[in-house]
Amino acid sequence: MRQLRALCGFILLTLAVLAAARPKAGPEQKCKSGPVDLVFLIDSSRSVRPHEFETMRKFMIDILNTLDIGPNATRVGVVQYSSQVRSEFSLKTHSRLETMVKGINQIIPLAQGTMTGLAIRYVMNAAFTAEEGDRPKVPNVAVIVTDGRPQDRVAEVAAEAREKGIEIYAVGVARADMTSLRAMASPPFEDHVFLVESFDLIHQFGLQFQDKLCGVDLCLESDHGCEHICESSPGSYHCLCLPGYTLNDDGKTCAAIDLCAEGKHDCEQICVSSPGSFTCDCNKGYKLNDDKKTCSMIDYCSFGNHSCDHECVSVLNGYHCRCNEGYRLLDDGKTCQAIDLCAEGKHDCEQICISAPGTFTCDCNKGFKLNKDKKTCTNMDLCNTVEHGCEHQCVSTPGSYYCICPEGQLLQEDGKSCGTCKSANIDLVLLIDGSKSVRPQNFELVKKFVNQVVDSLDVSAHGTRVGLVQYSSRVRTEFPLNMYHSADEIKAAVMKVEYMEKGTMTGLALKHMLENSFSEAEGARPASRNIPRIGLVFTDGRSQDDITEYAKKAKEAGITMYAVGVGKAVEDELREIASEPVEKHFYYTTDFTAISTIAENLKLNVCPEESQGEIEVKDPCACESLVEFQQATMSSLEQLTQKHILLKICSQTQRIL
Repeated sequence: MRQLRALCGFILLTLAVLAAARPKAGPEQKCKSGPVDLVFLIDSSRSVRPHEFETMRKFMIDILNTLDIGPNATRVGVVQYSSQVRSEFSLKTHSRLETMVKGINQIIPLAQGTMTGLAIRYVMNAAFTAEEGDRPKVPNVAVIVTDGRPQDRVAEVAAEAREKGIEIYAVGVARADMTSLRAMASPPFEDHVFLVESFDLIHQFGLQFQDKLCGVDLCLESDHGCEHICESSPGSYHCLCLPGYTLNDDGKTCAAIDLCAEGKHDCEQICVSSPGSFTCDCNKGYKLNDDKKTCSMIDYCSFGNHSCDHECVSVLNGYHCRCNEGYRLLDDGKTCQAIDLCAEGKHDCEQICISAPGTFTCDCNKGFKLNKDKKTCTNMDLCNTVEHGCEHQCVSTPGSYYCICPEGQLLQEDGKSCGTCKSANIDLVLLIDGSKSVRPQNFELVKKFVNQVVDSLDVSAHGTRVGLVQYSSRVRTEFPLNMYHSADEIKAAVMKVEYMEKGTMTGLALKHMLENSFSEAEGARPASRNIPRIGLVFTDGRSQDDITEYAKKAKEAGITMYAVGVGKAVEDELREIASEPVEKHFYYTTDFTAISTIAENLKLNVCPEESQGEIEVKDPCACESLVEFQQATMSSLEQLTQKHILLKICSQTQRIL
């Protein structure tokens, strides 16, 4: 920088000296200032008269004669401007003085406006580029010569050029505006701004700077007044500050940079300032972490001298002892004692309290059982302590009891007495297939089958209740559980049922049975009364919808499911509908004429003591001896199979009760 400023000052000195018509400088008169990239920016607006432009041309040539021109010394470029900008030659165009002088003598003035700001931007963005010959780490100097006020803005673009490291000298002639010159030039203005009345008087500003621009170090030979560091420049100097300090407005004294006060630190607690730097510290009771910024509370417990019985808890500037859950701290502040809630009476156990530190559990005396609330107790053997009234046998349960009957008898509605199957109470819903594959004549056989089942039951309002649902492509309740209270009424209603025809939606029928038929609204008795719920599905073909979901839900709801199939009924579907064990809840026959046999077997299963024995199945349509023999054989096989696989509904009912 010192070399750059020495050269630039020397340029102005040479301008003045040569303008005074001194002899051309010989090699011995050249100021050896080191490598510099110098660009002349000359005003060729119409206000510059021809003889004035010639003086400006001579001004540049005379300066070149004082410089050490060469590719490794001083490089020079010339740009003229008016309303437009034109580069006459760049920094890399000429490497010898003779060719530079020839290029300057060939310049033709533009003779238009005065767009000085546009010219400065060109010099900044184009003239001082590597493509145009600018060298890295070599000072950039621009000398602007103008005779008038700029017709565009110069302050912003000049400031931008100075920020990029271009040192600007502003030489104003005649009509030039001092404010504009100062806006363009580098500081200090007394070294970089010149204003003369005419081009002929430029030489007046050279002689007075010749000595100091080419060799005088003002920092050494003057009372500079810099508090810290003085840095010389050609014909001038400026003050600098040591690291951590900033130069005050007077340009000489320095002030320490207090990063703490300016908030330019990242200390968590305390910032300790030093010039241009800082260190962090912590409040009392804290220590600085390894990151030298954050603080952590001092862990006094880690010193190992706390003597706490259970747990040491560090706090600011000290510690205190704490006990585990279920213990309390004694007056010495260190020892812990178990809290006995049982001994202190702080429990709600009905019979026995078992203590643990800070808590307790409850227990019961012999013969009692702890309830779900884990506090109260229930007598386990009520059968021996109350008048249970069971006719046969009393079975104790936690807090209650129930009665059971001997095998072959059922518990009656009073829950205490025992009776035969006729007095057993069930809620039975029959689902009968009314699809078109059944056909009208067979549908009449189905109704007779239903009535055979009804005949085997003890139907009454308080005994067994029967409901009937017919289904095909839709589902229809023929009568609910609470409509009829005698077997005759039910049988009469069954015979009046009309055949629906159409499809086979067994899954839809199961859904209807579960959600509607066994609802209390349609006569099903509350589940709390433990009245067995039995569903019987009668079908002759494959279901046209899915049966899996509602067959499963029905059984999960406690409904005992029987499946009766005829003809083309699918065995897998029947088994999926039937309750476990499937073999005892699943029935099948090849044709409708044999369903009366199934009805008799159902009667056997409900009431074994009233069985009328097995019935031989005959085919009324047999007309030939061969067919009659085949039918007789098939019937015998069917009866043998049914005898071993059909379950007794009555036995199932006993297990449910």
